[in-house]
Amino acid sequence: MAFPDLMPLLKDAMPQLRGRALANQPLAELTWFRVGGPAQLLFMPDDEADLAYFLAHLPAEFAVTAVGLGSNLIVRDGGVPGAVVRLGRGFNGIAVEDTRLRAGAAMPDVKVARTAQEAGLAGLSFMRGIPGAVGGALRMNGGAYGREIKDVLIAARAVDRRGRVHVLSNADMRYTYCHCGAPDDYIFTEALIAGEPGDAKVIAAEMEKITEARESTQPVKSRTGGSTFKNPPGCKAWQLIDAAGCRGLSNGAAQVSEMHCNFLINRGSATAAEIEELGELVRRKVEEQCGVKLEWEIARIGVAA
Repeated sequence: MAFPDLMPLLKDAMPQLRGRALANQPLAELTWFRVGGPAQLLFMPDDEADLAYFLAHLPAEFAVTAVGLGSNLIVRDGGVPGAVVRLGRGFNGIAVEDTRLRAGAAMPDVKVARTAQEAGLAGLSFMRGIPGAVGGALRMNGGAYGREIKDVLIAARAVDRRGRVHVLSNADMRYTYCHCGAPDDYIFTEALIAGEPGDAKVIAAEMEKITEARESTQPVKSRTGGSTFKNPPGCKAWQLIDAAGCRGLSNGAAQVSEMHCNFLINRGSATAAEIEELGELVRRKVEEQCGVKLEWEIARIGVAA
């Protein structure tokens, strides 16, 4: 489907805009699942000031949705109305500041871990196991192998829907498991995170163990969205899914992974609807079998076809 073209509005309202804006831009190739419809407007700002200018001048009636590397995301088949903001080159810088790292929100988490290792900074190896970029990790309190972003974050920068820049402390983020309590309209642009002095060789060995663990237990070479459901208190989501008989369950070309049943995979031609329907089927079966209502960890945006 195609949405009304917002480009004339941008040209009139934002003459000083520097970033790249595209009308009715397909989003499927920007997600790990490789599914979904177009963005009514896809905007890729040059830098934080350009993002703030865009948000300040975009009429309030238009929704704004931020996406990152698309690793933990389902874009529905009808696409996403309003503006989709995707941070790119202007937000992928990284710098070592003594025992701290300052990273742009578009920087992949694995590169943060690698930069820390090369600088001899310990405590950040877990980021090797988080798919996606820094912005998504900030928004979802991304974690892996026993640690979360809340354990290392010093401060984050963000721009709100009115174009105002904010600096948030760790406490301001109000983190809980897989959740950030910062306002939903904040688009994170940068993170300052803490490491500690360590041995680069020891850190490299830790990262190698994480890599081996991921590749041996997760379908990392498939079209997937990462961990699908949050772990309920005191339980592992995959164990509940397995107990409900859902390992390998299919819906069209969408399937519950045989390797790790808290992962959904696109076997090649799945639609976003098939993937989401499969997830909902798993939720129903788990609730019927185990009495537990699983909560989605994957973000789902847009409208149905």
